[in-house]
Amino acid sequence: MRLYLVFCALCLMALVGLSQLQCVPCPKGEMGPPGLPGRDGMKGSRGPPGLPGFIGIPGDRGDQGWPGERGSPGPVGVCQQAPDGTDASCADHGALQTRVAKIELAINYNFLKRVGQKYFVSSKKRDSFSKAVEFCSQRGLELALPQSEEENDVLTQFFEDVPKLVWISVNNKKAEGNFGVDLKNRPLTFTKWKEGQPDETIQDTGCTMLSGTGGWRVTQDCSLNAFIICQM
Repeated sequence: MRLYLVFCALCLMALVGLSQLQCVPCPKGEMGPPGLPGRDGMKGSRGPPGLPGFIGIPGDRGDQGWPGERGSPGPVGVCQQAPDGTDASCADHGALQTRVAKIELAINYNFLKRVGQKYFVSSKKRDSFSKAVEFCSQRGLELALPQSEEENDVLTQFFEDVPKLVWISVNNKKAEGNFGVDLKNRPLTFTKWKEGQPDETIQDTGCTMLSGTGGWRVTQDCSLNAFIICQM
């Protein structure tokens, strides 16, 4: 019996020693290769909208655009009748419409000068005499013609460019001797011919221009590039 107990004690001591040996930590092994990437996660829900941003600073004003094309005529207005049945406002209304249309047209030009009831307008363009007449006519205007000393001075001061040469509406057909009428054969009420003008040596049609000194002279070379100024 004693021998049996001794044997059991030895066995117990052996088991305890073995268990203590197994609890001793082992050395850390080498890192293995990386694993495969995992699958994509679930898509998240949309968050709430953000707050409005601040108003930006206004930008600089752009350059003025080119004048637009002239619009089509408006509908004919209705005239008012006087108590006696006559049209009391047709003439005045038509004159007013023409006046307004011309003023609106003048706004489209770079240069505008008023002298009394007359307006001089120009785009600071130079061309021949025939082109000058055509340019003004296509816009419902007339080539400039000063009819007073004040109007004549305005044309000489219109531009700073030199030389100052401006075409004016004078009929210069030597064969008919019409140095005293404008292009519409209306008598000239004002002239400022330079000394020796009109040039009697010009035997064919000439063209009249106003120089920087304010004097008028005739040239046979109507293809010269002089300033175009229209009037209304």
